[in-house]
Amino acid sequence: MLTLFARHSRISFKCQADGDLDVDSHHTVEDVGIVIGKCLKEALGDKVGITRYGHEYVPMDESLGFVALDLSGRSYLVFDADLGNPKVGDFDTELVEEFFQALAFNAEMNLHLKVLYGKNTHHKIEALFKAFGRALRQAIDINPNIKGVNSTKGVL
Repeated sequence: MLTLFARHSRISFKCQADGDLDVDSHHTVEDVGIVIGKCLKEALGDKVGITRYGHEYVPMDESLGFVALDLSGRSYLVFDADLGNPKVGDFDTELVEEFFQALAFNAEMNLHLKVLYGKNTHHKIEALFKAFGRALRQAIDINPNIKGVNSTKGVL
């Protein structure tokens, strides 16, 4: 799923995580979200010239995912996704929300994710990761028409 996010956001990164996987993958997934969120925050710096907002619908076969985000500096997550099965292979699907929670709070973004419909749990998750990547790409794009930051307050 990280590969899908990277591809659709057009952000290149390598991720190697060592964790207490003998217990479960919760902390490792959360830590990866924390690190990616912090990296995004640092890379965006003062956010001068970025579009700031992004949104995207992504179909994945019978599933449809939607993501809207704001790189406002205010952390918030809305996760409205009935993923169905508690596991995909060995992966606990509840960790999808944990990942996005950690990422959103550490990137200081307002992030809304929703699965509108679908049957296959893997397809629902895939739609969310692709939609997130594409929405983030929109938000971080530099717009030469934006002078300073995209805020009436002059700061994000």
